[in-house]
Amino acid sequence: MGFGDIFVLALGLSMDAAAAAAARGVALPEIRLRQVLLVALFFGGSQALMPWLGWLIGAKVGPLVQAWDHWLAFILLSFLGAKMLWDSSRAEALIQHQGPPRRPDLRLRTLSLLAIATSVDALAAGITLPMMGAPLLLSLVTIGLTTAILSALGLFAGHRFGAILGRKLDILGGLILIGLGLKILIEHRL
Repeated sequence: MGFGDIFVLALGLSMDAAAAAAARGVALPEIRLRQVLLVALFFGGSQALMPWLGWLIGAKVGPLVQAWDHWLAFILLSFLGAKMLWDSSRAEALIQHQGPPRRPDLRLRTLSLLAIATSVDALAAGITLPMMGAPLLLSLVTIGLTTAILSALGLFAGHRFGAILGRKLDILGGLILIGLGLKILIEHRL
């Protein structure tokens, strides 16, 4: 797994965090530097930590499943992508029933919970990294920085363009993860 594949994975994984940041930015009257830094730190840091935990699991089970690791990567990434697509369709229904957006909560506890919730898929994806021969440090830095940058941009985009953007980011992220899973499967089968 080269840098291009890692970057595509990072893009797919970061969409949940970017969508959550966009949702936070929707009702902000103004964006402050402190808010941008906190969002980038919490989301990017969590997205870098979770694949490392997944990596530890994958390094243990990887040798046991080496003959079919490409199928495992395909199933996990496709499941995560499908879940993002499903969640985005459910989010649309919830938005229609909630009424006007409330003032976003950017307290540290809230950011921590959001960061963990949006990075659980990165834990699952991290399991596949050692099986695909991805370099650990490059993977963690790429995933963390990509998420930090896209989350910060998501905060601004949510503030500027509204709630509709968050759903589209989840759809894009889901499609990217499914595509990456297919790419891994096809490359291994050829």
